Amino acid sequence: MAATRYRRFLKLCEEWPRDETKKGRDLGTFLRQRVASAFREGENTQISDPEKCDQMYESLARINSNVYKEKFPRAKDTSFTGVTVEECRMLLSSGSMQQTDEEKKGLWKTLMNRFSSKPEDASPEKPEKQ
Repeated sequence: MAATRYRRFLKLCEEWPRDETKKGRDLGTFLRQRVASAFREGENTQISDPEKCDQMYESLARINSNVYKEKFPRAKDTSFTGVTVEECRMLLSSGSMQQTDEEKKGLWKTLMNRFSSKPEDASPEKPEKQ
């Protein structure tokens, strides 16, 4: 029975799309890693809780087949902020995230320089030893 479960998870991994704009951060990559770690011995893996395994598979399969998207259709393709799906994808891409991180570092350095550095004129001088 473990072999059947393993094959079902492998098929789900093949069907699950990867988002190339989110290298190392997308759900497809995470799912593949989790399946690989859960089924280390492949078809010979012993599953401690078969019911939980089946439940997890069914949940992931429903998400992958867009059951909830069809069951609860959205009136508009925007969020409460007014950002469209494409704009959201662009903002969450790895390139955009790196740019944001660099901007944060720039702001952090600016703040650190402003609040931690002391003016050179006011720096106390050490008395010379004679």
